[in-house]
Amino acid sequence: MTRAPSGASTAHEVTAVGTDLVERYLEHVRVEKRLAQRTVELYALDLQKLSQQAAQAGVELLQVQNSHIRRWVAQMNAGGRSGRGIALILSGWRGFYVWLGREGLISSNPVQDVRAPKAGKPLPKALSVDQAVQLASFASGSNDPWLEARDAAMVELLYGAGLRVGELTGLDTVASSSARGWIDLQGGEAHVLGKGGKRRSVPVGAKAVLAITHWLALRDQALAQAKPGLQGPGGNAQAALFMGRNGTRLSAQSIWQRLRQRSLQAGLTTPVHPHMLRHSFASHLLQSSSDLRAVQELLGHASITTTQVYTRLDFQHLAKAYDAAHPRAKIKGATPK
Repeated sequence: MTRAPSGASTAHEVTAVGTDLVERYLEHVRVEKRLAQRTVELYALDLQKLSQQAAQAGVELLQVQNSHIRRWVAQMNAGGRSGRGIALILSGWRGFYVWLGREGLISSNPVQDVRAPKAGKPLPKALSVDQAVQLASFASGSNDPWLEARDAAMVELLYGAGLRVGELTGLDTVASSSARGWIDLQGGEAHVLGKGGKRRSVPVGAKAVLAITHWLALRDQALAQAKPGLQGPGGNAQAALFMGRNGTRLSAQSIWQRLRQRSLQAGLTTPVHPHMLRHSFASHLLQSSSDLRAVQELLGHASITTTQVYTRLDFQHLAKAYDAAHPRAKIKGATPK
């Protein structure tokens, strides 16, 4: 009988011990912490990677040091893994070593002070002016003029006033003590309740006023013909500016779905969501006016730092315009002969 070399035997024992610890931990999070099956599966993948790294370094999981973790993070970063992806892996590893500490198997957590590399904050996605106008001007030719008018009004208001989707769903047709927000067509304003319970007034453009006026005519006509069950308390019509066929206030999820569908019907290659129209509103205002403070107030940002991200979008727009039109742009970066 041939015996395995002592080194191979030791490596096998290390792997077996590590596998047993991982299985015990996964059973702990599955049974005692009652985590979802998908979460447990993700933890298992993270710990499989940890076991592989430890095996390659020739250390047991119980012997992993802070220096090992930092080296593996650097390797993942150099390999192109995103900062967010590394952070998720570290979270899984950290939880495992916290459990080992509670079990009395280690004296310190090697992952405790390790952080993932900071990921660059992605720029908000905005439509070009032509794309935004293409979407706002789109008419689907639908056989349902009620839905067509409602969806067109929503697009005009999201792009024309830069509202958050939660602010849009909270709009009523008239002001009241219970209203989260309301539309004032005569004054050309939307009064909304934003983040942190802050109220603000936003101007509503002529195109949006026309679209909302058209929608309200069809909305009120439908409510007048509706069954009593679709009326509001006391027989009054529902107050919500945007509602579904059942007479209830339109949800944010429904607006996301309708806008996505409408943008694709309009021929845009990228499905549009409500916040993309808010980003477009801000970006296009800055391109025209460069008034950062005004845009901050219109968006309802507490800090101008939040608004400044749109200056980066504005610079991208200017850079593209330069590259496309300036006679000297075409030789940028050219190698001298």
